Amino acid sequence: MATKNFFTSSVGRKIIVGLTGLFLISFLVVHLLINSFILVDLVNPNDNGATFNEAAHFMSHNWLIRVVEIGLFAGLIAHIAMTVKLTIENKKKRPVQYAVFDGKANSKWYARSMAILGSILLMFLAVHLSQFWWPTKEALYITHADENSFEMVKATLTNPINLAIYVVGVVALGYHLLHGFQSAFQSLGLNHKKYTPIIKTIGTVFAIAVPAGFAFIALSVFLGLVQ
Repeated sequence: MATKNFFTSSVGRKIIVGLTGLFLISFLVVHLLINSFILVDLVNPNDNGATFNEAAHFMSHNWLIRVVEIGLFAGLIAHIAMTVKLTIENKKKRPVQYAVFDGKANSKWYARSMAILGSILLMFLAVHLSQFWWPTKEALYITHADENSFEMVKATLTNPINLAIYVVGVVALGYHLLHGFQSAFQSLGLNHKKYTPIIKTIGTVFAIAVPAGFAFIALSVFLGLVQ
């Protein structure tokens, strides 16, 4: 009964959103690290994507990574479901906006637009998975073809439309993180006048650096800097 109350209570849902948010944030760090191996070509033209292919092969074949991947999808679904539920509940609690309330004066636009940013990210994620995740799984479990993730990434990101979708996606990710990073700690009750400003600063740096890293890699591929 206590477990059921936890998942149905507002506090419980906020904790789940916070924990899953931090889990997804940690995944972004790993994902960026793996993607950065593409840039080995910038310092070693003879690499020909071998380092990135080795890293991608490890990520797609290691059994422990497979287990974590299942947890990642479960965490993503829980994060989305609980966030949507909380948003709906908050709107029901405030069916009529107070005439004297000015949301723009009390919060940043991206904090008020988390639902829109989340929707953009969800659409981007669907496209991203179809372009990169599914082909590796198809090669691994269905066609048993030789994987060349490096060439797959190049073929995808040298297309201007695919690049535009990717850049829009990581920009939306950046704005989502600007509010979401700090909000994750706040949802867990980790508020302190001494540490909250530090968390906010780290969150701002993270929200800029990580999406910028993804965008830089994509643009390097598109511009032919990575051969």
